[in-house]
Amino acid sequence: MHGSRLSALLVMLGLVGSAHAGPVVVLEGARLIDGTGKPARDNAALVIDGDKITAVGTAGKLARPKGARVVDVHGRTIMPGLISAHSHVGLVTGTANRADAYTREAVQNAALQYEQYGVTSVVTLGLNRDLVYEVRDQQRKGAVPGAQIFTAGRGIGVLNGTPPQPVAPDQVYHPATADDARAAVREMAGHHVDIVKLWVDDNLGKFTKMPPEIYRAVIDECHKHKLRVAAHVFYRADAKALVAAGVDVLAHSVRDLPVDDELIRAVKSRGVFYIPTLSVDESFFIFAEQPEVMNDEFFKHAVPPELITMFLSKEYKDKVAANPAVPKEKAAFAVALRNVKALHDAGVQVAFGTDSGALPERIPGWGEHHELELMVRAGLSPMDAIVAATQKSAALIKAGDRGTLEPGKRADFVVLAADPIADIRNTRQIVSIWHGGREIAPRVPAAPAK
Repeated sequence: MHGSRLSALLVMLGLVGSAHAGPVVVLEGARLIDGTGKPARDNAALVIDGDKITAVGTAGKLARPKGARVVDVHGRTIMPGLISAHSHVGLVTGTANRADAYTREAVQNAALQYEQYGVTSVVTLGLNRDLVYEVRDQQRKGAVPGAQIFTAGRGIGVLNGTPPQPVAPDQVYHPATADDARAAVREMAGHHVDIVKLWVDDNLGKFTKMPPEIYRAVIDECHKHKLRVAAHVFYRADAKALVAAGVDVLAHSVRDLPVDDELIRAVKSRGVFYIPTLSVDESFFIFAEQPEVMNDEFFKHAVPPELITMFLSKEYKDKVAANPAVPKEKAAFAVALRNVKALHDAGVQVAFGTDSGALPERIPGWGEHHELELMVRAGLSPMDAIVAATQKSAALIKAGDRGTLEPGKRADFVVLAADPIADIRNTRQIVSIWHGGREIAPRVPAAPAK
C-alpha cells in the first residue's frame, strides 16, 4: 500500500490521532523498573494523563484521579520502552539488501514492527533517503504511527569505502575533501538531523578507509551546529583517533583488540557514548550454527517466511561454513563481549543499539531483545542492560522526555508477564506496549499464565 494511503487508512481506523490519549489511566500493582538503575519498586502505581506520566507511587497509597480508568497489572512488570540508538530502515527486501528498498511504506512498516516489539524510539543511523525527514516530522505531529524515529539522515562515507550495502546515490554522502564534508554536514543540519553518522573503517581491509582530514572536518562542522557525531568503527586505533578528534559516539564495539587504559580514560573523560552492537558480528553465523534460536514465535513473527527458509537451507549453511570472514567475525564477537564489560565497569556511558535492519540477518524488534541477552552474557547485569537500552540511549539522542518512568516523562513503557531482572529473556514476554500513552498490542503476546 502506498505510504499516503496507508497513513489515511490508519487515521480512519483510529490508530493515529492527537497527542492526548483519552482519559487519565492508572496502572496498579506491577513491579516497576523505572530505567534509572534504582531497584525495582513492587506494587507500584503509574498515572498517565495524555501522553505523559503524571505520578508514580505505591498502589493503594497514590490517589486515583477522579474518573480515571484503572488497569490491574498485579503480577506484571513494567519497564520503559526500548530505545535503539543504532538501527536502520528501508535497506532490506525479503532476503536481500536492495538499492530500491528505501520507500516511505518500508520506513513506516519498520517503525510499526519496532513498536510492536516494545522498541518505542529508534535512531535510523544513516543510509536514509530524505523522505525520512517527512516521516519523522509527521510522527512528531501525531500523524504517523510506530516507533518514534530519530535520524542521522544519509550519513557520510568515502568513495569506495564502507558501508558495502547497495544503496541509491541519495542515501550517503561521499565527500572527496574536507570542504565537501563540511558542506554535507551543513545540508543535513538544514534538515535538522538528530545526529550525524560517519563510516571510518575498511571492513577488514576490503574497502577504503576514511582519511582523518575528512572525519575531523565532519566532527568540527557538526559541533558548530550543535550536532553529535556517531562513528562506525572496528579498530582500537581508529577509536582512539576519533575520540581525540572529538567524536561523541562510538557506534560499534572495538573488536580487533582489547580496550586499554588509554582508550578507557579518553572515552570516560570526554563523555563519549559506546554502543556495543554485540549482535552485529554474531549475525554472520548464528542462524546457520544455532538454528534453534528461530524456533520461537517471537522470532518467527519478526521475519518473512522466505528468510527463515533461507536460513534453514543447506546452501546458506554451506555458504556460512565456507566464508573466510566468519572466523574473524567470531573472534571479533569475543573481543566485543570482553570490551563492553571492561568499559561498563570503568564507568563509560554504555548505550544500546543493534544495527538491526542493516542486513537480512539483523532482525528489527527481535534483535533488540537478543542484544539485551548478549549484554548480560557479556557480564552486565539485567538492570545494567535495561538502563543502557532506556536512560542511556535517551541521553545519547538528547531526548530528555523519555527513557525513564518518572513524572513529566513520556508514557513509553512495556508491560511484561515476567520479571526481566530475574531473567533478561523475560523482556520478550510482552503483555502490552504503551507508547505516548496509547496502548499498543504486541506482535507476539506473552503466553497465558499456567
